[in-house]
Amino acid sequence: MQHPAAARTAAGAAAELLDAVLADVVRDTGASAGFVYLLPPGERVLRMVLVCGVSRRIVAPWARIPWDAEAPLAEAVRQRRLIWLGSQEEIARRYPQIGAVVPYDFMVAAAPITGADTVWGSIGLLWPVWHPPQLSADEQETITACCRRAAALLQQATDSGRPLRPADEPRLLPAPHLPQADPAQAMAALDFTERLSIGCCALDLDGKLTFLNAAGAELLGADAAHLMGNRPWEVLPWLYDPIFEDHYRAAVIARQPISFTAQHPSGTWLFFQLYPDGSGISVHITHAEKPVATKASNPAPPPDEPVGATALYHLTHIAAALGEAVGAHDVVEQAADQIVPAFGPTAMALMTVEEGRLRIIGYRGYSPDLMARLDAAPLTADTPAAAALTTGVPSFYSTFADLKRSYPTAVHLDDKSSWAFLPLIASGHPVGTLVLAYDKPRPYPPAERAILTSLAGLIAQALGRARLYDAKHELAHTLQTGLLPRTLPRLAGLEVTARYRPARNGMDIGGDFYDLIRCTPTTAVAVIGDVQGHNTTAAALMGQVRTAVHAHATAGATPGDILARTNRLLTDLDPGLFASCLIAHLDLTHHRAQLATAGHPPALLRHPDGPTDILRIPPGLLLGIAPDAQYQTTDIALPPGAVLALYTDGLVESPGTDIDDATTALAAHLTSAQTQNLDTLAETLIHYAEQAAPLNDDIALLLIRPHNKP
Repeated sequence: MQHPAAARTAAGAAAELLDAVLADVVRDTGASAGFVYLLPPGERVLRMVLVCGVSRRIVAPWARIPWDAEAPLAEAVRQRRLIWLGSQEEIARRYPQIGAVVPYDFMVAAAPITGADTVWGSIGLLWPVWHPPQLSADEQETITACCRRAAALLQQATDSGRPLRPADEPRLLPAPHLPQADPAQAMAALDFTERLSIGCCALDLDGKLTFLNAAGAELLGADAAHLMGNRPWEVLPWLYDPIFEDHYRAAVIARQPISFTAQHPSGTWLFFQLYPDGSGISVHITHAEKPVATKASNPAPPPDEPVGATALYHLTHIAAALGEAVGAHDVVEQAADQIVPAFGPTAMALMTVEEGRLRIIGYRGYSPDLMARLDAAPLTADTPAAAALTTGVPSFYSTFADLKRSYPTAVHLDDKSSWAFLPLIASGHPVGTLVLAYDKPRPYPPAERAILTSLAGLIAQALGRARLYDAKHELAHTLQTGLLPRTLPRLAGLEVTARYRPARNGMDIGGDFYDLIRCTPTTAVAVIGDVQGHNTTAAALMGQVRTAVHAHATAGATPGDILARTNRLLTDLDPGLFASCLIAHLDLTHHRAQLATAGHPPALLRHPDGPTDILRIPPGLLLGIAPDAQYQTTDIALPPGAVLALYTDGLVESPGTDIDDATTALAAHLTSAQTQNLDTLAETLIHYAEQAAPLNDDIALLLIRPHNKP
């Protein structure tokens, strides 16, 4: 057994190698910034583990990206191909949420880190707009080779029992520096800046001041020691306007010089010129005769603490993300994933009221044991969380002493130093409480309180919409499953299992169905179909199709005749909808099957010795198009031990993928599946489809395997 210290050392070595991979691809492609994301086993969220060329504060909204999100890094993983966005216009068109939060000129490439049968994560790169509109062949090969190196590294770490795991926050790769300067030259350069009459200062990628000459300090009217290590717009009240911080963000991301003017409290105007590179920003400060920016003056006295552009962009991002959330679970995950990295708390808990108690429905940064201990507290409890819910008034406590004064019986259960308790108010009614906790004491000035209160309002509104969606979706799902067979009949010598998965997006009722009809002790009819549409009309028609197929099957009709008679029924009903259907008549005595299809995806037949055939039998028209349509019946061998797979198109269809290629890939996956258990095999196929693409359509799956003896 490996010693824990040795395991940590090995994991550290793997992390350093991943650092080198990112550093190499950024250098070799000339990218201005780069990111590495990992997809932990069993999770559906990409987690940022490494970033270079940009501040972690700027990219905080994308610290965690859901696997099915509309984002280039997630899309690259789903489609397993390189994604290139060559302009700000294209970014805004394809990913409006990103365009709204980072409205600057840059280009993006996203590429998946994949192995033979594993998706490890993705790599993202940014370029300034002076990059050509397309990636060169050399750049594409460099990115692809980088992804191969990263995949091999992650595979090796996993094989050695020391997989690389995402940390709580991504590591910041240090910017490459010039060779060590000669001390005499460094002193000469410092003397040079001190002799200048213009202000010179340097900001790191996080916006913090790392250098300021005497002229700069004089122009700013502040002591250099007071400014060093701080962001100027956070310590100089006259620079409080978010537009000034936005100029810094634009310089870092777009890597273009940018300038602006600002009025000093003395009445003079100052002209700031920002020159960015991969390590930070050089700033020149001079007097300005008149404003060259559109802003003529600071509009109002500054608040106690400014609302920075970064905080406003984070709020915009969360608003957009919550707008896309569907169910309550999505809201909780979006809120939990976004708030901690974007707004600075080290822990959060999201509570809603259920049957007179506060139930914790999501959290980050707290231990499961503590959350279990605090869960289901009564609304009558004398706690700030309960008070926020019952009164609808937020409360902020800078220290535990402050909290103790308001709640003398409070016990310090966590290791936090400051808390905010925010009511979640939907349609005028408090529905829960958002708790934010910080490691250090926090003053909570009015501007920050307003931002956090707005944040809670966005979450409450999204949660209200999501709960309504969940209620409607549950009703639709109950109706849908009620129309499907609760159990399948048992036949000696036949093993059958079925699965139904509703689409994740949308709340309407689907038209996918399956059935197994016992005809005699040794024969049965298997049917699978898909009625066009996702509404009550489709569900009703699905029920009629099932009834018609059942009646004709028990009467002894062949699969082709069953489809022809059902088709005539549908055309007589004239519902304005069409249906695909595939029917298989199973003869367990002679180990044969007869199949007929009405425009349905082809069945798969995995032979006992492993290979899988795609049964491309003669197709027929969809049901409900032409009343006189005929359907051909095809006879095939169905030996004992073979697996016949019937499925609807949700198992193979995905945007941008050829359905024939997807069907071939599914057949290959069925061939390579190691399990002999039919239930496990069904789950394997469903999981494969979910990993290949977002589940945008319902899936019905019917697996059939005859035994040696009927």
